[in-house]
Amino acid sequence: MTTEIDIVVVGAGIAGSSAAAELAENTNVLLLDMEAQPGFHATGRSAAFFAPSYGNAIVRGITAASEHFYRKPPQGFTEVALIHSRDAVFIAREDQLAQLKEMENEIPLLTPLSIIDACAQVPILNREYVVAGLRDNLGGDLDVDAILQGYLRLFRKRGGQLLCKQKVKSLHYNSGVWTLKTDGQSISAPILVNAAGAWADVIAELAGVTKLGLQPMKRTAVLVDPNQSNDSAQNIDISQWPLVVDVDEQFYFKPDAGQILVSPADETPCDPCDAQPDEMDIAIAIDRFEKATSLNINRVNHSWSGLRTFAPDRNFVVGFDPRLSNFFWLAGQGGYGVQAAPGLAQLTNSVITGAKLTKQYSPVLNYRNELAPDRLLDSGHII
Repeated sequence: MTTEIDIVVVGAGIAGSSAAAELAENTNVLLLDMEAQPGFHATGRSAAFFAPSYGNAIVRGITAASEHFYRKPPQGFTEVALIHSRDAVFIAREDQLAQLKEMENEIPLLTPLSIIDACAQVPILNREYVVAGLRDNLGGDLDVDAILQGYLRLFRKRGGQLLCKQKVKSLHYNSGVWTLKTDGQSISAPILVNAAGAWADVIAELAGVTKLGLQPMKRTAVLVDPNQSNDSAQNIDISQWPLVVDVDEQFYFKPDAGQILVSPADETPCDPCDAQPDEMDIAIAIDRFEKATSLNINRVNHSWSGLRTFAPDRNFVVGFDPRLSNFFWLAGQGGYGVQAAPGLAQLTNSVITGAKLTKQYSPVLNYRNELAPDRLLDSGHII
């Protein structure tokens, strides 16, 4: 079977699905994914928090440009709220106060918290461990499934086609057209968007160029019951607790459907894969959580791992590859892919089609050169 289209997007996670939806407004787009359902890997395993203070200056800038989309999505995009307000609190031990002060100076929107203030929000914090904090009151929990499904509905409404269980086997460019061979498909398109997440460098090698050095990193999370070690007959009400993050990001925890999600914030380099949790990472998560709080955890209800893929400089990669005609990178989202998706999708659409951006999104154009793959190349080799 041969299908001719304008643009083929490889990877139907949040990056590929959001970009495909925007591109489909004025072009004929085909979206491919090797799994049976979109968002199986990184997107479907995200801790799903919108944090304007999270990440470097570029990440924060694109996140800020994405905020209005989540708070006031386009009419018909969703029937449920995409974001539910929740503070984020960054905590520090005595030996981390310098890092906390540096963070406060870099991000003025954060509010200093005393240990009394921090414990008022999170009563289980250990006062012998935590001495101070910073609060971000502009964040919130993101409904990742509603966001992904909203973009996929918009994509289909605009005439886009989604094909799952289509692993790319080969890539060739000839006479201005990319030809992709998958399981039972031969697909031709002038433009290819590489949004394959942890597999983005694999797609590049199939296209015949050296990798950009994208590195998948495994991150683990567990769910624990907040009442399993509570001596009181009353259940602990955690619903209004903030996301709590160690200032050096050695761990974090937050409420999640009546349980506490805990992560050791691990970044273990690995090959692209269906990531699975490691017992040691689970143990580290529990140990760090117990040291920072008054809870003792004797049972983990659920555990999982996902992949966060970073470029060598830990910035997004968005732009045409100078070594390949019409080969577009949308990769290296790290742990910021969901919160920055609207802005990155708009930037992708603008660079590829020349679409004019609205006032809210126009700031993302300031990062176009800084995110281009050219920065990672030196005469065709990784810097």
